[in-house]
This record gives sequence, structure tokens and C-alpha cells, in this order.
Amino acid sequence: MPKIKKKPEVKYGIQITKPFSKDMYGHNDMVAKEMKSNIIKAWEVEINKFNMDDEWPSESKIDHIVEVQRQVCAVGYGDGYTIDEVSKDFLQELEDMANWQLHEVYSYMCFKGYVPRTSFMMLGFEWQKHEYDGRFASNGEMTSPVLESEGYDGALNENFDGREEYYK
Repeated sequence: MPKIKKKPEVKYGIQITKPFSKDMYGHNDMVAKEMKSNIIKAWEVEINKFNMDDEWPSESKIDHIVEVQRQVCAVGYGDGYTIDEVSKDFLQELEDMANWQLHEVYSYMCFKGYVPRTSFMMLGFEWQKHEYDGRFASNGEMTSPVLESEGYDGALNENFDGREEYYK
């Protein structure tokens, strides 16, 4: 009996391959920029509730800022740390985060309501808490801007509202 060849999986117009293709890496890097920007905005909302020299909230008093910090940093912070010290570590951890880890962390943070949905999801990763992309098209699928060689500079338009004309 002949083997039936699996139909290749395609998302946002990009074929999902193992190992990742150049288009997959480009797409994931584009999505990572948006994710990191959204996480930084959520972080800034939380740290603006404090003075930078305020002491970090103790573990016994779980504050929203502690929940956001726990998603990004590998370690926890207790008495003796200031908001400024934790913020520096948080931003460095976020900058160094690998795309696979960012995909999982962002999915969970979006599920919990800490960050908004993104324009697209990352490609090629197996697990996420929930689908965190917010783009919908009448045909059920949008094309990734990395496939359009002209007109896309790697940044989302600040007036982006999900319509394709922002990528032209």
C-alpha cells in the first residue's frame, strides 16, 4: 500500500517546515518585535504605579507587577530590591528571550489579559496556552508581511488596524 503524503501546513502564506525556513524566521522575528513592545508597555503601566526607588513588593503581597515580572524573569525578587533594579533585570531578560520562549510566555500573558493580542502568531512552535493573534480576514487567513518584498520595512504601521493596505 503506498504511503499517503501529508499535505504541507501553511499559515499566513508561509509553509511550515522543520528546520525553519528563512520566511519563518523573518515572520517570527517580526512577531517577536510586536510581542516585546506589548510586554514593555504592560510593564511600564505597572512600574508607573511606583517610584523607581520604591521597594519591590514582598512575595507575601502578590501584586500585579509581580505577576508580570514572573512571566519574563527566571528568578523572583524579595525584600531589599528596588523597582528600578528589578526593572533593569526584567528588560534585559525580555531582550535576551528566545522566540520559542517568547511564544509560550506571550500566549500565557495574553490568556491572563496582561497583554493584547498580536497581529500574527509565531510559526513552527507546537504549544501555546491559547491563540493570541487577533487578525481575521474575510477569507479566513491573512498573508504575512515578510512575503511582500516591497513596501514592508519590518515595522508595523502605528495606525495598524488589521487591513492589508497598511503593508503596501
